[in-house]
Amino acid sequence: MERKNSKLIDVEGVMAEKKTVFGFKGEASGREHKIRLDGISSRDQTHRRLKNRHIQLIGIGGTVGTALFVQIGSSLTKGGPAEMVTWIPISSPFVRFADRFVDPALGFCAGYNFFALQAALVPFEVTAFNLVLQFWTDKIPVVAVIFFVLICYAALNLFAVKWYGESEFWLAIGKVTLAVGMMVFTFVTMVGGNPLHDKYGFRNWDPSKVQGAPFVEYSKEGSLGRFLGFLACFIQASFTIAGPDYVAMAAGEAELPRRNMPSAFTSVFYRLTTFFVLGSLCIGIVVPYSDPDLLAALSDARPGAGSSPYVIAMQHLHISVLPHIVNALILTAVFSAGNSYVYCASRTLLGLALEGKAPRILTRCNANGVPIYCVGVTLAIALLCMRF
Repeated sequence: MERKNSKLIDVEGVMAEKKTVFGFKGEASGREHKIRLDGISSRDQTHRRLKNRHIQLIGIGGTVGTALFVQIGSSLTKGGPAEMVTWIPISSPFVRFADRFVDPALGFCAGYNFFALQAALVPFEVTAFNLVLQFWTDKIPVVAVIFFVLICYAALNLFAVKWYGESEFWLAIGKVTLAVGMMVFTFVTMVGGNPLHDKYGFRNWDPSKVQGAPFVEYSKEGSLGRFLGFLACFIQASFTIAGPDYVAMAAGEAELPRRNMPSAFTSVFYRLTTFFVLGSLCIGIVVPYSDPDLLAALSDARPGAGSSPYVIAMQHLHISVLPHIVNALILTAVFSAGNSYVYCASRTLLGLALEGKAPRILTRCNANGVPIYCVGVTLAIALLCMRF
């Protein structure tokens, strides 16, 4: 009990202003706060450089990727909050909370489990980046693509956290543009705004025109098959929906976290819900679940946007330019997702090191407050995607 009591938090003194950071011309450009809590490590050398606009879009940057625009097609064929982080905004918060408020064993397991997940997803996104490129050409050497992406990740994550924040801000805007653009595309084309002047509306939901719609039998027949179709979609959705955890990871480097974090958590929930719910509705409108081209694209694992229901719909409607624009934006979405995984993995490893569950050398940061050894370990793991 003595050990547990030593970790209780003094709410009155939970935040302490360390210093005011001044810009180049001498005016105050923001405040940098460090957490001074009983029982929590004070070796954290990271800097608070992520602005509110960065935090607002970081959750979208790490969540919206190929799942919303490409992999969602496979679901179509099958199935027809923030109080703790705001209170204690430290680096790698929810991993360290498991240690402080439950048990050190849970903190150890949760930390290494989340680090392994995020670090393993980096080479996955690098590989996906190469596959998206193959929508246009397969002449670019795989090794060249791998090194190009990893060098970009290193440049954005090793020098200053503000560059990571800026990159995610603009890349996330590209994802939002693509998501909204596909919704507009769906509405315009379904009412006849397409080269064929086909007012297809909700035709693909009509069981008299598309057999089995709108609830598809999957694996089994009858009501059980329709339930299994729903369950298959639900499982994939549970894998792809994330966001609050990525926002939480930025708590230790966010400016004015008591003000900015609550609004970020609230907004990311509504934004992601809107994008995924409306996105799921749109792909069910533009192509039928039994479309031969969609089934062939999924079975052949066509690269890039080639398997996207939106691109298949564009091809059906004889729209030739939009598929290339969609693939370009999907390329940036894949790059952004990998960039977020590098950040989250490195900050998780930093949190483990601050708690004494990883080598202490990993707590060292450069002059800009970046845990360079943690980033280096994460990028080294990403090299596993290379095929020698």
